[in-house]
Amino acid sequence: MKIAILGSGLMGAKLGRLWAICGHDVTFAYSRDRAKLDRLAKETGSTAGSIVEAVDGADAVLLAVHWSRTGDVLEQAGDLAGQVVLNCCVPLNEDDSALVVGPDTSGAEELARIRPDARWVSCFNTSPSEAFKPVFARKDTAPRPHLLVYGDDDGAKDVAGALISDIGFEPLEAGGLSTGRYAEPFAMITAVLAYGQPGGPTLTYRFDKLR
Repeated sequence: MKIAILGSGLMGAKLGRLWAICGHDVTFAYSRDRAKLDRLAKETGSTAGSIVEAVDGADAVLLAVHWSRTGDVLEQAGDLAGQVVLNCCVPLNEDDSALVVGPDTSGAEELARIRPDARWVSCFNTSPSEAFKPVFARKDTAPRPHLLVYGDDDGAKDVAGALISDIGFEPLEAGGLSTGRYAEPFAMITAVLAYGQPGGPTLTYRFDKLR
């Protein structure tokens, strides 16, 4: 699968690395430091390029930037018509201390309004990036940790589900984009648990229905 990684921070870099190991054709784009993109590409046997180059013909696009940068990225990306876009952004203020969207809408819904012809699906935003590598290392161990996935396009969710499974999570179907109104605050809870409590940030979760 050809994957465009828009953002070279912790989320984009770590997911891009792991998808490259899985054999996907990864292109890293969007960084204040082009050398960082080139380094990521060299280390993973992938490609670095502009946003336009990355999204051209991509089977999946990962939007992995701070909320304050989403407008700039989407402007450069174009209309993204018909393309599957995985959103892992949480709509946070500049110091990441509070949500700036909600409760009657969500970041997921607002992005879809900006680019209505893209096939949006939200995922990875409820897991700290520190969990990705150990989850990947244990991907053959059952049961897998869950990862929420939500969107209004079933086909896009299928694509996201395959990429989530590649990392080692079990996709947990959580409804349409409006689920972001609840999932984005939940992401804040996972951050508190990961970074505000002893034991380190390698946090996963799993929901089970008891019988």
